[in-house]
Amino acid sequence: MRDGGIETGVCPFEGIEAGSSHFRSAVMSTKGGAMLEPTDCRPATRRMLGAWMLVGLAAAVAVATLTAGTVAAAPASGPTCGTKKVTMNAYVETGFAVPIDLMNEFHRQFPNVTWKIRQDAFAVITQNAPLVLSGPNPPDIMRLPQVSGLVKDHLLKNLDGYFKAFGWNKFPASQLSQVRMPAVGRPRGTGSLWAFGLNYSLTGVFYNKTLAAKVGMTTAPRTLSQLDDLLAKAKAAGVTPIVQFNGGATGGLLFPLQQLMAVYGSPAPINNWIFQKGGANINTPSNLAAAKHLEKWIKAGYFNQDANATDYPTMMSKFQHDEGLLIFDGDWESGNLDKLMPGKVGFFLMPTLGAGDKHTGMSAPLTYGIAAKAKHADCAAFFFNWIATNAKARAINVRVGGSNPGGPPSLPIPVQKKGSLISQTLAAGKVVAKENGAMDFIANATGAIYAQSWTPEVQKLFAGQETPDGVLSKVQDDYVSQVKSGS
Repeated sequence: MRDGGIETGVCPFEGIEAGSSHFRSAVMSTKGGAMLEPTDCRPATRRMLGAWMLVGLAAAVAVATLTAGTVAAAPASGPTCGTKKVTMNAYVETGFAVPIDLMNEFHRQFPNVTWKIRQDAFAVITQNAPLVLSGPNPPDIMRLPQVSGLVKDHLLKNLDGYFKAFGWNKFPASQLSQVRMPAVGRPRGTGSLWAFGLNYSLTGVFYNKTLAAKVGMTTAPRTLSQLDDLLAKAKAAGVTPIVQFNGGATGGLLFPLQQLMAVYGSPAPINNWIFQKGGANINTPSNLAAAKHLEKWIKAGYFNQDANATDYPTMMSKFQHDEGLLIFDGDWESGNLDKLMPGKVGFFLMPTLGAGDKHTGMSAPLTYGIAAKAKHADCAAFFFNWIATNAKARAINVRVGGSNPGGPPSLPIPVQKKGSLISQTLAAGKVVAKENGAMDFIANATGAIYAQSWTPEVQKLFAGQETPDGVLSKVQDDYVSQVKSGS
């Protein structure tokens, strides 16, 4: 079925089970996009779920008009998309406008390229990545979970040739280190390049300024004890201190948990665990102190009571409707909140244990890869390079995604309005970079650790059915098994 520039009900990955129906597939684009509900796709023998779109110049423009026009000039060196008509298959994460907006802009500049896009929640993508990538018609580009197992199973294209062809050696090495590894899949941080960051995110704490005034918050807390005091004041004032998602297959309590881990300890051992360095262990005294602190917040009633039934879109809706003072989240929401709640939201980095301690934050690439059997791998790599180097693409990444666009340091980061939420998160990123406090996400340690280990454990912790020590012990045991099996 076609609706302007959007096509739904398409089954490009025929024969692959794509996940469960309780995940709503939706994407919002600022220009030429749409909000889509999931479309059931029913081949003769199997059922596939997830929304698909054919992206062109704009959602309201007929597909027939999208391939008209002159193809934009391509760089003289390196692979390109060519001049013939190309339809790219993409698999993206639900609810994030940046990839869709980038693909629309790419079509404007290269009208011969159209995009057929499938969307799913990240938990579904994590669960189904091996099946999708090993299927008979895998996506050209795909949002990726932790990639070690996918590399080990030869499901991703090695990008070393593109690294050389496009001159990605001009990028800071740290931008690409998280998606480097040997062909055996571990350890991460060195070896061949297997994926690419569409942008580079940062996590922290967003706060509702209206509710902040109500509870007497005049400045952002600088230490953990000050944050504890703020949460207590909010609770006493009848305001839900923290709204957080933790429902379904999405363990959103990992956001505050990991931030607390880096408050009580150093980010370096956490990164070693995520990168599967030898002897790495998540069950440490400092991480146990962090888990106990999270449990203290839970028992004090600082989270929304229905956190275990709250998915990510619901959390954002609650926050936008003044139902909670804080959310632990990432800068990818900055542009969205600037539009929906202009001037009403602030951002601060996770407070430190002591005054003057170094700040930390989860910071990772918005990771996408190219299937080993992709039909249009050169065009996909050209798209990656365009994202990092094209002025309009970089502007979209900042304006819509609120994130650092990465790429060569010689290229400027598009200037944002002073005082905007995006300007605040970009400034916070500079602090974390200066203080060397960046961590990858603990959900990325193995391909299975998020859905099969962290999520059920933090859900049980919230429900009072697990202890902090039990969470870390179970996750570490699973981690050892998963690293050994390559899952």
